[in-house]
Amino acid sequence: MSDDADFERPVRGSRWSDSQSRAALQAIAEGVSEIAGFDLVGIAAVRDDGYLHQLVVVGPEEARAALLDSLAPTQPLLDQLEVAEDWGALKFVPHDRMVLDIDRWGWRSDAPSEGLESDVWHPDNLLVAPLEDDDGSFIGFLGMELPRDGKVPSAEKRTLLAAYARQATQAIRVTLERERLVEQVRLANAAAEIVRMAAGSDSADEVLVTCGNEVVKGFRADSLWVQFLGPDKRCDGPLYVDGGATVRLPFGIRALVTAHAQRAWERQCVAVLAPERPMPGALAADQVETVLEFLASVEVESLLFVPIGSGADCIGVMGLTRGRLGAEWSEYEAAAALDIARDLGRSMREHQLVRELREVAEYRERMVATVAHDLKNPVSAVLGYAEILAGDPDLSEKSRTAVAAIERGGERLARVVDDLLALHSATDSDPLVDAGPVDLGVLAGEIVELNEPAAAARGVTLRMDRPAQPVVAHGDAGELDHLVTNLVSNAVKYTEAGGTVSVSVTAVGDEAVLTVTDDGIGISAEDQAKVFEEFFRSADPLATAQPGTGLGLAIVLRVVHRHDGRVELESEPGEGSTFRVYLPLA
Repeated sequence: MSDDADFERPVRGSRWSDSQSRAALQAIAEGVSEIAGFDLVGIAAVRDDGYLHQLVVVGPEEARAALLDSLAPTQPLLDQLEVAEDWGALKFVPHDRMVLDIDRWGWRSDAPSEGLESDVWHPDNLLVAPLEDDDGSFIGFLGMELPRDGKVPSAEKRTLLAAYARQATQAIRVTLERERLVEQVRLANAAAEIVRMAAGSDSADEVLVTCGNEVVKGFRADSLWVQFLGPDKRCDGPLYVDGGATVRLPFGIRALVTAHAQRAWERQCVAVLAPERPMPGALAADQVETVLEFLASVEVESLLFVPIGSGADCIGVMGLTRGRLGAEWSEYEAAAALDIARDLGRSMREHQLVRELREVAEYRERMVATVAHDLKNPVSAVLGYAEILAGDPDLSEKSRTAVAAIERGGERLARVVDDLLALHSATDSDPLVDAGPVDLGVLAGEIVELNEPAAAARGVTLRMDRPAQPVVAHGDAGELDHLVTNLVSNAVKYTEAGGTVSVSVTAVGDEAVLTVTDDGIGISAEDQAKVFEEFFRSADPLATAQPGTGLGLAIVLRVVHRHDGRVELESEPGEGSTFRVYLPLA
């Protein structure tokens, strides 16, 4: 027999999410009371924590007040039924075999209990129909007390009662299963909505603010607590409460969270912190007292302790709270909370990585701009003095060759500096300062004219198909000049002698379309996936033979994005390339 000497019957709120399910059980109990002739009928179900939860009570008001939503350990009742009389679907325990303390375990009527005939119902008798699921596990019971005729059912009546019990227990099983499904659907819908909201948040803090109320509503909790762990796996920061508020946890509680969070994440373990529940991690008695005193001080009776993490790392803990008379946490709620904690952890880690990447990108942009600016003046000075030296009539042929090499190297370095500055000015996050109407046809024609000498020197035909009407795009003239220049000069540079480069500008719908086509060396499919990356240089020997910084097409892509446009590339090795840039018309 289980030792229940320390048991005090607690009362909790129902965790049932579906009022229809409880209404269905109420109707079953009322039907059994009417047909079977008992004034007190109750239905109880086994919860995930092993307690029997009294879901429905039909009978005297004082019995309802004592029994409805009360809890009792399951095993002592099962032990008691081991000595019951078998009435088929029913189990009957005569008062003289009763070992349970009825005053603590149930409700006792004030009917007389002394000097009764053998066929008279004793207040301590117990008549129940146990409920089992398909695998034979005990899931609850239907109990009957206070027969209207005051008699222990006769053999004939027992047969009738057993038939009623079989019908009632089947209906009860269906109702309990329906409630489980309803709870699973509710939690699945809540989880899906929380994940959707987390994915749309811009930062880890916004994830909490955005999702906090949804978590509380989905789990029918009173509040949500989230505590982050620092890089050293300590929770020295504030506790976030749903709605965006922050509070400071007592030192002892922070220490306990630190001690158990990572272990809970590694074990994928969710724990309930509440009176009468085993504490996680084998806490010492003084630690248990610390936890319970803290919960009581903030009017929390139970807290679902859920680790939040991503990969192998625990990044914090989530606590869902319920107050006095709040429902116990079900196994479905615990599993769903852990799933959501995984999703939130993944989302927060992604936001953290995005923030870190942005910081690195911003640092790189600042560094590139600083280096380019610092190089510009010295390079200009080198080119200036080289030009002066080249004009000296007394310069020897050997020295003149050296000065020419200095000029070529300086000019190449100057182009790198100009490209770096152009790349920085075309940063995606920077707004367009000097945007306005730009005649793209006129701009492209001027750039083609400027590149004709270089094309002629390489033996390449460069031609422009000028639009019959102005094609006016909305943008920054300087940046669009960089865009067109890079595309045209690239096409000329990678086209061999005898080839052709064609440039056209047209209006299609509400877009201006710049097309640059060449019949040069072309670009492989593998390189096309990387060709717009900064500093990318193809491994193709024909491409590497041409000087370049690997920044031209990266500048093109940035300018296109800043102008809310798009760029398309069609190319085959040995057959040339076509770049099309689409920009909004002014």
